[in-house]
Amino acid sequence: MTYEAAQLTFETLTPWLVWFIPMLGAILTPLIAKAGDKARNYFAVAVSLLSALLAASMLPAALGGNVIHHQVEWIPALKITAGVLADPIAVLMANIVAWISFLIMVYSIGYMKDETSLTRYWFFMNFFIGNMQLIVLSDNFLQLFFGWEGVGLCSYGLIGFWNRDEEKHWVGTPGHTVWGVPQAYSPTHAGMKAFITTRIGDISFLIGLLILYSVAGTFDFIHLAENKQWASSLAAMGLLIPVGVLIFGGAIGKSAQFPLHEWLPDAMAGPTAVSALIHAATMVKAGVFLMARAGPIFYSAGSGLGVTGFFEAIAWIGAFTAFLAATQAMVAKEVKKVLAYSTVSQIGYMMLGMGVAGLVADFATGYVAGFFHLTSHAIFKAAMFMGAGALIHATETKYMNEMGGLRKSMRITYISMLLAAAGLAGVPLFSGFWSKDAILGATLSVNTPSAVPLTILASATVFITAFYSFRMIGMIFHGEPSHHLEKLEEHGHHIHEAPRVMWLPYAILAVATVAIGLTGPFFEGALHSIAGSSLEKVFELHVEEEGFKLNFVALGISIAGLGVGAFPAYRYYIARTADPSSLVSGGFLAALYRFLENRWYINALYYKVFVYPSVTIGRGLFKVFETGVIDRLSGAAASSSIAVSSVGNWIDVNIIDWFANGTAAAGTVMSRTARRIQSGVTEQYVFIFVIGIIIVILAVLALGSEMN
Repeated sequence: MTYEAAQLTFETLTPWLVWFIPMLGAILTPLIAKAGDKARNYFAVAVSLLSALLAASMLPAALGGNVIHHQVEWIPALKITAGVLADPIAVLMANIVAWISFLIMVYSIGYMKDETSLTRYWFFMNFFIGNMQLIVLSDNFLQLFFGWEGVGLCSYGLIGFWNRDEEKHWVGTPGHTVWGVPQAYSPTHAGMKAFITTRIGDISFLIGLLILYSVAGTFDFIHLAENKQWASSLAAMGLLIPVGVLIFGGAIGKSAQFPLHEWLPDAMAGPTAVSALIHAATMVKAGVFLMARAGPIFYSAGSGLGVTGFFEAIAWIGAFTAFLAATQAMVAKEVKKVLAYSTVSQIGYMMLGMGVAGLVADFATGYVAGFFHLTSHAIFKAAMFMGAGALIHATETKYMNEMGGLRKSMRITYISMLLAAAGLAGVPLFSGFWSKDAILGATLSVNTPSAVPLTILASATVFITAFYSFRMIGMIFHGEPSHHLEKLEEHGHHIHEAPRVMWLPYAILAVATVAIGLTGPFFEGALHSIAGSSLEKVFELHVEEEGFKLNFVALGISIAGLGVGAFPAYRYYIARTADPSSLVSGGFLAALYRFLENRWYINALYYKVFVYPSVTIGRGLFKVFETGVIDRLSGAAASSSIAVSSVGNWIDVNIIDWFANGTAAAGTVMSRTARRIQSGVTEQYVFIFVIGIIIVILAVLALGSEMN
């Protein structure tokens, strides 16, 4: 295996700069802010643009199949290096992150206008981008983990950006409770929920990495791929699959997969631009990219060692999460929550593809399918989130049932979101159609008993996705304006299109969704070549030469699912020939609706089992240990200090002060005596001087006679 350059050149420096420049820009943001708000805002956007341009400069080499790898010493005692690995798949991912992030930064200029604390906002946004690029371009697990924790920190700061917790920024419907557990959360609560939940996955990830390092002696991707003895050693100890699953635990947390999925819907408490960044380009895609790195390593090294259990776990969790979250999106009322549940579901699809990769004859089949869907989803979901932000600004509500009839007053937003929704729903000749078909086709190729149930879950998710996608479009843009909008009009608030700085970014992404859809087979073929180059050159995996393959069974499932899901959505929410509320007025469907609306009761269960007991234990410890032990010890220490202080005070008053005062009194007496001698009469001074000389002479004579 050969690399383009080992020494530091412009080519090897570029991957370092792609992630370093946004971080440096974040650090400099407070300094630039002193020059004024406009300077700060445009500087933040310019930094993201520079990073994107540098990422784009790596594309020609990557498309040619070149791999840029550069390392420097990091921890010599442990033989750990820091480095960048710009293989074709990483370069493609870096460009997806960079350019979508740049468009979101441009959008933020309009969306975040007149907000306070924007220096903090721009700092976290660029720091977020830099850490995500660090994940993508790292050449080892340890360095990747630093970026991993960085995006976690930034997500906490950005989800809780509106930290005054005004009710208008809460996520969920106030007053909605499940088993007595409130389902509406403040931004700070949502930020902390995301931080703690993802930390669970991060701890799992770290444990897996430490076990891997203890056996392999390296975190380096290439070394792990070249020297496969570590896999045999782990397998001999029965730890090969557990270590893989522990590492996958990190992806479960960051990508909000079951059972660590509940943080992401509530992350909608953050600004919509943040939601677009987290859901489309950065944090939730980090888990998928981690599997794009770890999956080939375990597949290559674990061949013949029963590693398929690891990929079974990925596929099952992905498929179940896809179905679980899609069902919740069917009944959600908040536009951002529909998109949040959709993101969880579509990430599940990507995980299904990555898991299936290890269960079929050609690893690249599922691998490319999963990465293809990552690409198409990043584009259309960013467009949808930014469109949702424009809608919320224009209508002053987050609820879709308080919108309606907006296709005339917000035509650009309508067309953009319609095109993006078509991609999400898998309409033929849109990007999502090809990427979902690729995942379904790969799933149908699985040669294990899991093939049928995995296909059923994936197929069910297809028609559910079509339903909630067009339900959302119908509720927002079709029908008559809601009473809420009519009241806004009465009070002089006229609904109008978003400013250009906001609609242009999501319009560009909507067009990109169509462009990828129209070139789907060619795009998939090119992606197969790019991914295949990485798999062969970095992970030493053989890749079949075939590119685009159309599976007619998967095609039939996709089109049938689209029809089954889109028809009722069209009837009830677009054409509005029937009232959907009549379906859930009673009976089984009403119970099912409550079950889905209450998030399968999983969120409430977590609060009952984990959150509330932890709070109770914390309060108990505070009462028993803090007040009963620590406070008493502190009180005893304080009493002892007072007693010691009292003794010291007595010594000070009765001994030290007596001595000091006595010394001062003696000095006063001596001073007064000396002052009496100082009469001011010259004759007396001369007389005393003469007497003194005589005394000195007599003393010298007496001393001399004694010595003789």
